[in-house]
Formats: sequence, C-alpha cells, structure tokens
Amino acid sequence: MNPSVWHALPVFLSTSSLFWLTFTLAAYVAGMRIQKWLKRNALANPVLLAILFIGITLKLTGVSYQTYFSGAQFIHFLLGPATVALAIPLVNHLHHIRRSLGPLLVALLAGSLISAVSGYGLVRLLGGTEDVALSMMPKAATTPIAIGVAQAIGGIPSLTAVLAIAGGVIAAVSIQNLMSWFKIKDWRACGLAAGAAGSGIGAAQVIPLHDIAGAFAGVAIGLNGLMTSILVPILVHLWPVARHG
Repeated sequence: MNPSVWHALPVFLSTSSLFWLTFTLAAYVAGMRIQKWLKRNALANPVLLAILFIGITLKLTGVSYQTYFSGAQFIHFLLGPATVALAIPLVNHLHHIRRSLGPLLVALLAGSLISAVSGYGLVRLLGGTEDVALSMMPKAATTPIAIGVAQAIGGIPSLTAVLAIAGGVIAAVSIQNLMSWFKIKDWRACGLAAGAAGSGIGAAQVIPLHDIAGAFAGVAIGLNGLMTSILVPILVHLWPVARHG
C-alpha cells in the first residue's frame, strides 16, 4: 500500500461517521456468523466478538473512542426502542409472571443485595480503593441505571459502565453452561438469571432459546434496575462506619 494512503487512513476514519456505523453493524454480523459456525457456542458471543473487533480496530488506527461514538451513536439511540421491545415476550406471558410474582420478587431482592454487597466486599478484600468498590456495587443493573447510581454514591461512572457491560457479557457467555451444570430446566429461572445478572446482553442470549425465558429476562432487567437504584444508596448510607472503619 502507498505510504501516503496509509497515513491518510486515520484522517478518513476520524471524519467518516457512516464508516463507523457500518463497521459496527458488520462487526456484530461477523460475530453472529462466527457463533453460528461454532454451532452456537456460548463463548462466541456476538456482542463480545464485536467489542473485540471494534476495540482492536480503534487501537490499530489510533481513532479515539469519542470519534467512534460520534459516528456510531445512532446504534446507541436504538438501545431505547430495543429495550422497550423486551416488553413483547413479557406481555405474551404475563400470566406466567403473575403466577410467579412472589418468588420472583424475593429472588430479585436477594440477588440485588448479594450483588451489591459482594461486589463492594470483593474489591475491598483485594485491596481496591473506596471509589472502585462503590463503582462495583451497581454493576448488575442495566448500564444507564448503573451509571446513575454510581454517580449518586461517589463511584466512578465510566468504570461502572465497563463493569456492567463486562458482567452482561460474562452472564451471556456462561448462562447456558451454568443451567446445564446445575440441571436447571425451568425457563423462568433461566430468563430471570440472565436478565438480573446480564441485563440486555444476557436477555439477548436467552430470548432465542424460549419465549418464557425472554419474558422473565425483561422483567428481571426492569425490577433489578429499580431495586438496585433504591437499595445501593441505602446500603451506602447505612454503612459509613463499616466502610471507613
């Protein structure tokens, strides 16, 4: 390749919004094809693969994340309608949710508490700082809610966003294997676990598997976000002596 063309490439990529939008979609499609080629192996999660493709490309080209985001922000806008679309399986299986509402709420409450307390405790046990530990507490909530909670309690919102996305990817990659290992065949439990621990990314993994799993994943995303936004600030307010002592 002509050296002048190579040096001009970062400039072109920095000014081409359409390129980054197209590249993001292509990266996800490539991830889906790889997962299909690997016979839907959970480890080959399309979201994880797309993140790797985009991250490596940004690193090699020297393009900043801000520049990339300005080009691909239309996909960010579509997150809203995509989240609302989770209500479709929820409405279709509303009778199942009503019958399971009591255990569902207890499970989500326990999960939200354990996630927040264990996240904070693990960071402090390993020698992490207070602000990093606080950033870890709301990680199980969907990313926008987790960021807002982190801001309210003195965490680092950008770190919380990374942790929430990473948690979603881990949940999506591991949920099917965990269900198999523990011989859990109830799709309600599968969806609830995927939505509570993995938010939208986890829900996207189980929706193709079964409609009921998708319905419970949608409920889990909303209720877990609500519980996290209420419980985490209360916990932080009640723990000042334990946290600083």
